[in-house]
Amino acid sequence: MDFQEGLPGRLDSVKTETSRPVRLFCQDECRFGLMPVKRHRITLPGVKPIQEAKPGYEYFYLYGAVEPETGQRFFTEHDRLNSDCFQVFLDRFAEAFPRSHNVLILDNGAFHKAKKLSVPRNVRLIFLPAYSPELNPVERLWQDLKDQVAFDLYKSLAALRQEVRSAVATYTGEAVASLTGYDYLVNAADALSS
Repeated sequence: MDFQEGLPGRLDSVKTETSRPVRLFCQDECRFGLMPVKRHRITLPGVKPIQEAKPGYEYFYLYGAVEPETGQRFFTEHDRLNSDCFQVFLDRFAEAFPRSHNVLILDNGAFHKAKKLSVPRNVRLIFLPAYSPELNPVERLWQDLKDQVAFDLYKSLAALRQEVRSAVATYTGEAVASLTGYDYLVNAADALSS
């Protein structure tokens, strides 16, 4: 069965297991580093664009979850992409939304399925089919966020972190919902509340 078509049924089964309201979030991680983000540029025919670059091998990860229906979002910063950091993210996410049972749709990263993970009681993980980033709307948010820091050279990781934090803070719920409100997710979330 197609993931999009089967999602409402999977959410219904979650709904029957809890007396709390069920909320639907999508989760992913994004790496930001001192190597500048490059994008296409428009130039005259035959003119190659010039992009300053410097080798920079320091980076950090932004772990994020968004509610496509409302644009509600939750982010944490980490130095690594592993199950320990994902556990911290899960625990903080569960604490941020304690009154609801929160479904997280996420990819099949090995650290998302580590045996040592302890998924909080108010969180349920639903995994996307393998190799299907097009089904995860958080990818669009990362693309938009990287567009905001593209082409810039940052002298330090601290400066880049501050720029990313500032960019994240500018997003409104409406803007996030506009980027991430895929029809199949919004329809599934609407069915939860009916």
